[in-house]
Amino acid sequence: MTVGILAIQGAFVEHKRKMSALGAPVVEIRQARDLDLPFDRLILPGGESTVQRRLIHEDGLFETLRSRILDGMPTLGTCAGLILLAERIEGEKDSPFPSFATLSVSVARNAYGRQLGSFRTVGTFADAGELPFTFIRAPRITKVRESAQVLAFHRGEPVAVRQGNQMGLAFHPELDADMGVHELFLSL
Repeated sequence: MTVGILAIQGAFVEHKRKMSALGAPVVEIRQARDLDLPFDRLILPGGESTVQRRLIHEDGLFETLRSRILDGMPTLGTCAGLILLAERIEGEKDSPFPSFATLSVSVARNAYGRQLGSFRTVGTFADAGELPFTFIRAPRITKVRESAQVLAFHRGEPVAVRQGNQMGLAFHPELDADMGVHELFLSL
């Protein structure tokens, strides 16, 4: 099993380290020709979602990645990656660079505050038990449709969801030592 990591902007190196520590080979996806590399899982990292969406479209990655996600490729989206997967981004109309819109949630960008408002907490994550949650200008999941399952809450609000082989998280598991989220992702 090989993991493709979107490596155009954001926290892709940290995800790469996690996958390597778990013994999973990694390829970095930066441009259209990288889509010819063999990979059967996909990580969409945190970073700046507007920049990532623009680059995904400009670099010719959008259609192929969206098709693979819709075809069932296991996909993990963290923070900005969650925004890339979300069906709806609150307050946004007719973007020239739409999200993949494959995960049945609505999100609000930067809803947990500015960079200086970043924080760490601990929460229960599905079957993985207590895990650290690191929030950095995180999106808020404002609506979860019936086809998606909530995996974790923070203060009564969903912060991690799963729909089929997609997992979307508002926080950054790649920034903490715990491997539970990444192990779960590799088991999909």
